[in-house]
Amino acid sequence: MASLVYFRKVAEADGSVEYVFGPDPAETSRLLIMDTAVRRARPADGTVDHAFLKASRKINALYDAASRWPEHGVSAS
Repeated sequence: MASLVYFRKVAEADGSVEYVFGPDPAETSRLLIMDTAVRRARPADGTVDHAFLKASRKINALYDAASRWPEHGVSAS
């Protein structure tokens, strides 16, 4: 069974980037906050689950490839 997690950047400030994420582009109701200094993410709701891990890992991988925080994306497996 495929697993999809969509994410979209909603805010960028000095030291952090915020993304909404979820299983469908229309259902991105959760918030991920990335600390840009150490490139560590935390979920705003405190729930570290598979969807959160997939989104945070893909965001970091895209940052590695482009040296900038992605505007949006999807992680599929």
